[in-house]
Amino acid sequence: QVQLVESGGGLVQAGGSLRLSCAASGRTFRSYAMAWFRQPTGKEREFVAAITWRSGSTHYADSVKGRFTISRDNAKNTVYLQMNSLKPEDTAVYYCAADLNYGLGSRPTDYDYWGQGTQVTVSS
Repeated sequence: QVQLVESGGGLVQAGGSLRLSCAASGRTFRSYAMAWFRQPTGKEREFVAAITWRSGSTHYADSVKGRFTISRDNAKNTVYLQMNSLKPEDTAVYYCAADLNYGLGSRPTDYDYWGQGTQVTVSS
């Protein structure tokens, strides 16, 4: 099993930055890749970014490309999402997810484990 705990969310003004963290525990060696999804209130969960543990290969949604950076610290079993130039449309609950199979998927059903989510609110 893999347990995921997100942190780092909060309230920030448009144009500001936040860094989210996802701490993984349990059998992390079984996890091929990690990803961030987000879910605005009343909307479907959407893909943000993904990264493989071994090689660090990444994939980003077009909406965040150039503004967000996903990274991982294998020694700390932690994945990060650096969010810069934040916009009000980035407001959502952000979720960390782990995939035990082929990585870099962009659909929620591609992932096997999920964190509890952390709220990010961007004001104008």
